[in-house]
Amino acid sequence: MKNLIAQGAESKLFLDSHKIIKQRFKKTYRINEIDDKLRKFRAKREAKILEKLKAINFSSPILVKSDEKQNLEIEFIDGKILRDVLEKSSHVKLGREIGEKVAVLHNNGIIHGDLTTSNMIFGKNLISKKDEIFFIDFGLSFFSEKIEDKAVDLHLLKEALESKHSEIWEECYNAALESYGRLAFNSKEILKRLKTVESRGRYKNKISANL
Repeated sequence: MKNLIAQGAESKLFLDSHKIIKQRFKKTYRINEIDDKLRKFRAKREAKILEKLKAINFSSPILVKSDEKQNLEIEFIDGKILRDVLEKSSHVKLGREIGEKVAVLHNNGIIHGDLTTSNMIFGKNLISKKDEIFFIDFGLSFFSEKIEDKAVDLHLLKEALESKHSEIWEECYNAALESYGRLAFNSKEILKRLKTVESRGRYKNKISANL
């Protein structure tokens, strides 16, 4: 029996035994043909990304199958949402691990697009028997080698940490950047662009505050 466990802006997630079934639902404000093409495109892209992640042995759910209705069956990752445990754990150590894994994604041309601790699971690797962070929800992910896209991905991580983990976000984020800087290809260029992205954000906030 399928149980609804989450619903986002684009899809519903059902738990069925040890699988997650992701169903993208229709948007009534879109023209049907455009909506169908868009949902099909996003489902195919997510499936390709999950297949790539499996090929590089990345810590993420395995794609079980996809169908013509744009539904994905994905492995269920057992563990705790990192959002709920980060401040109770060694947040600096976990920050380093986040940075390492974002570097692996970017080195393989994958932009997550929604790097929040709600999209990370802290659980046990069944092979190594060690606890680690698994990245989930690649619905907004895409392939890109652009420096800008990688910098924006890191900026989104910063905003998510600052928003949800106000007491420890800075230490956690700096630890993530430290390990990312060591491991990511072209990290100097990416981190330099990150400063530009952050300055744009501060400028927008300043303009909004004066309106």
